[in-house]
Amino acid sequence: MYSQLPLFQSEPPPSYPIAPFKTQLLKWVGNKQRFAHEIIGYFPATYNTYFEPFLGSGAILGTLAPENAVASDVLKPLVEIWQTLKTAPETLKLWYEQRWDVYQSQDRVAAYEQIKSSYNAQPNAADLLFVSRSCYGGVVRFRKDGYISTPCGIHAPIQPESFANRVDIWGTRTKGTEFIYGDFEDSMDSAQKGDLIYCDPPYTYTQAILYGAQKFSLERLFNAIARCKTRGVYVALSLDGTKKTGKQELFIPVPTGLFEQEIHVNVGRSMLKRFQMAGETLEAEVVSDRLLLTY
Repeated sequence: MYSQLPLFQSEPPPSYPIAPFKTQLLKWVGNKQRFAHEIIGYFPATYNTYFEPFLGSGAILGTLAPENAVASDVLKPLVEIWQTLKTAPETLKLWYEQRWDVYQSQDRVAAYEQIKSSYNAQPNAADLLFVSRSCYGGVVRFRKDGYISTPCGIHAPIQPESFANRVDIWGTRTKGTEFIYGDFEDSMDSAQKGDLIYCDPPYTYTQAILYGAQKFSLERLFNAIARCKTRGVYVALSLDGTKKTGKQELFIPVPTGLFEQEIHVNVGRSMLKRFQMAGETLEAEVVSDRLLLTY
């Protein structure tokens, strides 16, 4: 049986256990870097291994900086970026610097299109890394066939020295993380009693442009969460909440009894709308997320 959980404004925890962490490694649609510390404030006080099966930009992972973690995603070049951060950080810095040099040596739009075309011809971590930092609005937009279609951004990407510093910071914060390429169910089914999983899947109403979003099954995710709850695994799930300054509630059928708590998290103005509206003012495009907890 399914129900629409009531959306309400929950009081935040009295004090967040972790300070905000603003240093992004990758730009990504749906990036939760600005309010990751608020989400973490609703995590259990203690848990064993932390799992993040929809890794993306790793905003929650990087802010949390867990001692033991397993992070995964279904986009192989994206996972290879994270794996390279862990095993060969100097290579990650070199990838970025080489493409930044190309970007600086000629017309920047032409250079960006050259790098994007290289990725589209043969998807790879090095090109995706630079595209994520230089595309318009930080929104890496994928067609159904996996082709990146986002144009060049209006602002210059950060310089190699700044990116290298971020690599060092993120390398320290994720040193206890194992990065895996794979489906979310495989990762979630490996979690044991006392572990914690944070899920940030493609959003039904707003993120159909994400890789694999067209094939994503929310019902399959709910089933995986139910199995985790039965085993005593803690699960926190971010879902669409409201849009247009909270005036439109988005209907998403949620299995009755699966979640014990729901929190309303204000995530500010939509990054995707900023891309779609080409920089127009977004006062009417404030959105919120639901944070659903099985505990």
